[in-house]
Amino acid sequence: MKITEIRTTPITVPYTEPFYFAQGVVHGATVILVEVHTDEGLIGYGESIGSAAPDGIQSFIKLAGASCIGHSPFENAGLMSGAYHALFQLLGTCSSPRFSGQVLAGLEMALWDVMGKATGRAVHELLGGAVRDEIKYFGFPQGETAEEIAAQAKQMSEEGYEVIYVKVGRGDALDLAIIEQVRAAIGPDKRLRMDPNEHWSPVRAKRMIQKMSKFDVEFIEQPTNCESVSALAQVRTNSPIAIAADQLVFTPYDVFNVCREKAADLIVLGLHETGGLMRFSKCAHIAEAAGIDVCLHGLYETGITTCATNQVAATITNLDDGNQFMNHLLAWDIVLSPTLELNGGVLPVLNGPGLGFDLDWDAIGKAAEFFQQQATNS
Repeated sequence: MKITEIRTTPITVPYTEPFYFAQGVVHGATVILVEVHTDEGLIGYGESIGSAAPDGIQSFIKLAGASCIGHSPFENAGLMSGAYHALFQLLGTCSSPRFSGQVLAGLEMALWDVMGKATGRAVHELLGGAVRDEIKYFGFPQGETAEEIAAQAKQMSEEGYEVIYVKVGRGDALDLAIIEQVRAAIGPDKRLRMDPNEHWSPVRAKRMIQKMSKFDVEFIEQPTNCESVSALAQVRTNSPIAIAADQLVFTPYDVFNVCREKAADLIVLGLHETGGLMRFSKCAHIAEAAGIDVCLHGLYETGITTCATNQVAATITNLDDGNQFMNHLLAWDIVLSPTLELNGGVLPVLNGPGLGFDLDWDAIGKAAEFFQQQATNS
């Protein structure tokens, strides 16, 4: 079986409400749908995050895809290594491991999807087999105000979510109001996590952590700038609350450095940062060797990424029991089946061939039209 064609389509799925966090406000998920076609009629699907410039991301994917033509999809690891070398090393653009992950993730997903379909196996079987039968997620309430966030947190708590995760880093007064009102809304027994998205210096982090400790916060995710391992390590050393690394960790080398410096109690990882399922798995195994669990990260994505992440997460022994889920933000999804609605914060491991989903082409058409409308109006 040989790869004959790589197709890419930029699409945007709007959110049902604005997504507020420390870096700003986001109104939808823009991705590049990637299709890997083969000479046996099988097609694999994946997606790469399209921000901040979808045209640029699409161009890079097309260049990477061109190097795959004529090869077997079962050469996945070599094809990704070759694409990274050709796009980011050979012609003097230097090493770009973080950006390349964003570019190549969708292509790598699509190759796994083809491999699974060709063998009639779920991808988690090709990765060594599932070690669990379900993935657990945290409740992720949204809102502009503390009152709005607390109201959604209360509803999620009542729906059975054991872990509630909120965005902070939007100003000290608002942050304290959010954490106080959410804790009051969910009660004392639910686990509460928060994420300032790099918006605290070590000094500010110390001040805020002291004030928030009384609300029984389970961990604080990436409070400091993502470029500094030492800043995160400094915060963790002095913090009574556990500290998680997120934007600091993209590559296996990043994971090793965080573990070596004892900079985090938990590591948050995503397919789009690591560049796909295989590198995600490598990162998780490094963390496992250091005795650190990993938590699934979510970004601007559709159900394709949810399904792909589900496949590799099923194989990870050191997976956290409260992971990030972004589908509830979407006005509609482009995955037709299976249903990706959570039941009490739980999604079963998917067992269909490949990444385990069927696409809704009407929804994709609508998302492609919405992308074009947004591009025209911008």
